[in-house]
Amino acid sequence: MVNLRKIAIIGCGFVGSAGAFALMQSGLFSEMVLLDANKDRAEGEALDIGHGMPLAKPMQIYAGNYDDLTDAAVIVVTAGANQKPGETRLDLVKKNVAIFKSIMPEISKRHCEGVMLVVANPVDILTYTALKFSGMPENHVIGSGTVLDTARLKYLLGEHLKVDSRSIHAFIIGEHGDSEFATWSSANISGVPLSDFCNMRGHFNHVEAMREIENSVRNSAYEIIKRKNATYYGIAMSIKKIAESIIRDEKSVMPISSLMRDTYGINDVCLSMPAIVGKDGVEDLIPIRLSAEENKKLRSSAEILKSVLNDVL
Repeated sequence: MVNLRKIAIIGCGFVGSAGAFALMQSGLFSEMVLLDANKDRAEGEALDIGHGMPLAKPMQIYAGNYDDLTDAAVIVVTAGANQKPGETRLDLVKKNVAIFKSIMPEISKRHCEGVMLVVANPVDILTYTALKFSGMPENHVIGSGTVLDTARLKYLLGEHLKVDSRSIHAFIIGEHGDSEFATWSSANISGVPLSDFCNMRGHFNHVEAMREIENSVRNSAYEIIKRKNATYYGIAMSIKKIAESIIRDEKSVMPISSLMRDTYGINDVCLSMPAIVGKDGVEDLIPIRLSAEENKKLRSSAEILKSVLNDVL
C-alpha cells in the first residue's frame, strides 16, 4: 500500500541531494529514503539534511535499499553520469541507459505502486527506458521533461516584458534538449496574446527578440555548466513542484515527459507536452494549439529521439 507521506530518491549527486533538500523544506513528506551506488554518499546526505530537522518540519530521512521503495508514493530517479562541458544531453545516452537497465529490474521486483519521476538526462530517453524495464503502468512513469525549460522561458519573458513571470502562459515542448522549442503561437500573458502584450510594453521587434529568448532557454544548461560545472537548484525546484502536484492531486498542467500515443501523429516515444499531473501521474495530455511550423518541429524532435532509441534499445 502506498504511503502518501513517503518519497524515495535514487541517486545522491548534485541533483539528487539538492532535490532532497528542496523536498525536505516543502513539508510534503514525513519520510524520505535515499539510495546511491555509493552508500556512504547516501548516508552522508541523510545525516547532513537530518541534522537540520530541529530547524524545520519533522522528517525521517535515511539511506536505504531497494526494499525501502515498495510503499513510496513518489520515486525520483536522478542516478546517472554528469553532463560535461561541451557535451550534449544526448551524448550521455549510452552511459545512462546502461545505468537504468541495472536499476529498473530492481524496482520491477518490488512491484512499486507509486509514481516514478525520472530526472536524469537525457530525460526523454531514460523515461522511455524506465517505462520499458520497470513494469510500471505508463501513466505512473513520467520525466521532468521541459518543466525547468518552461520556467526558464517564463523567467526570461518576465524580465523582457517587466511582468510577473507567473502571469505568463507559454511552454517549451518536445525533447528536453537541443530540438526543444517554444510554442509562441499560443503564448499569452493572462489571456493577452504575446505579440499584443509586447506592443503594449513598447517592444516591437518580436521575431528577433523571441529568437534570442528561445536560444537563451535552449542554451541555459550549457551556460550554467560552463560556469559552475553542473545545474541543480532549478531542477530541484522542478522536482518539488511535480511532487506537490502528485501528492496533493493538484491536477496542475505541466510539460512533463510521458509516452506519446497518437499525439499530433506521434507514437511510442517519450517527450514533453503539457499534461494534467495528479495522484496517478499523467491524467491527460493537453492538446494545445500549434502552428504548422511548430507541428513540424515537434515531429522532428520526436524523430530525433526515436533514432536514438533505435540505437540503444
